[in-house]
Amino acid sequence: METINDVFVVLSKFLWGWPMIVLLLGTHIFLTFRLRIPQRKLLTGIRLSVQKDRQASGDISQFGALATALAATIGTGNIVGVATAVALGGPGAVLWCWLTGVFGMSTKYAEGLLAVKFRVKDSNGRWYGGPMYVLEHGLGMKWFAVLFAVFTALASFGLGCTVQANSIALLTYETFGIDTWIVGLLVCVITGIVILGGVKIIARVCSILVPFMALFYVVGCITILCINSAYVLPALQLIVESAFRPDAAGGGFVGSTVMMAARYGIARGLFSNESGMGSAPIVAAAAQTRNPVRQALVSSTGTFWDTVVICALTGLVLVSSILAYPDISYADGAALTKVAFSKIPYVGAPLLTFGILTFAFSTILGWSYYGESAVNYLEGRRTNRFYRVLYIVALFFGSIINLDIIWNIADCMNALMAIPNLVSLLLLSGTIARETKKYLWSNRLDEEETENH
Repeated sequence: METINDVFVVLSKFLWGWPMIVLLLGTHIFLTFRLRIPQRKLLTGIRLSVQKDRQASGDISQFGALATALAATIGTGNIVGVATAVALGGPGAVLWCWLTGVFGMSTKYAEGLLAVKFRVKDSNGRWYGGPMYVLEHGLGMKWFAVLFAVFTALASFGLGCTVQANSIALLTYETFGIDTWIVGLLVCVITGIVILGGVKIIARVCSILVPFMALFYVVGCITILCINSAYVLPALQLIVESAFRPDAAGGGFVGSTVMMAARYGIARGLFSNESGMGSAPIVAAAAQTRNPVRQALVSSTGTFWDTVVICALTGLVLVSSILAYPDISYADGAALTKVAFSKIPYVGAPLLTFGILTFAFSTILGWSYYGESAVNYLEGRRTNRFYRVLYIVALFFGSIINLDIIWNIADCMNALMAIPNLVSLLLLSGTIARETKKYLWSNRLDEEETENH
């Protein structure tokens, strides 16, 4: 097992190295300008996300699709992951992380558009879509579609399932002393109640859970920034300066370089918002929407909330805390996060615990649908119930076993998901541009698409 783990460690480092970072960020930038900067329509996307369009084709509301996608993307990476980027790349990593969110909105827009454009309806009237359908019906690359579905199914049992269950179990044990197997059973029961009801129940729960947990966490971050108010502007200045001149950070960050700040910031931003990975468009395809562009705009707001808002707030909290309390250690990302939140009297530690627990649980729900959709593409709906049961069983084992090898395998699967998805985005960028021109830049967002699959 150690040998196998070592192989996946090396493979993960290769897959998430500079070539992948350049490919992802390059796609973000290319699509931003190819689509005439769709970020300008952010407010329109936010408005559409809270509107109901029951007459349109789809299984769940646009907000339900967005909430489910956010449930999967807003995870422990938004908290501990950002801290790790700061510890390894310096304060400047926060700016690079934020920039990936700004440009990544275009990629998330493009993914959502293609997901709806090439979605299909099964014999029971259910809508399915995502990169596997785009690759098959949009490009005729069935073999590539199968690969994406296989990688997605495997990834769902990793970072979306066992790893999150393990985080919940260990944190609960460390905080409250509850045995991990008890926590594992509880997580299995709650998850089972939700996911056995299918996408409509998952979306309904996420529509309630995601706004609540995100608002709760944001309020906590703002509270810390109020406590550190004298250091907020200096922290902003330090973040910007050290992104391009690492020596500006001083102290223990003098070893940081621009390349390190960019690498860890960009990698964390890309990993956090999943723009380009191909996961979020799977649920976007189930949304009730009149045309692909409406849902594309809604999907793009997910990256805005995840990275441009939550990751940026986390980074500002951490850097301002480093300035306010220079005696704290920032070498350990998790420890840095705990120290920062402990500065909120009485409720700081419980707030952090609540944030990590809810973020991890929401990720479990979102990824259960991604994995089920991938298996459904490969084997048909007859396997759905079997997949759900297997997913619940995996949650329990994830709560009680060591997951080093699972982490590394899941990292590889996530990177391998991105490759076929990025191929579809780049090869179909002309289609994306035409649809965008037709509905968005011609002010025809309210029109219904006449083409059905």
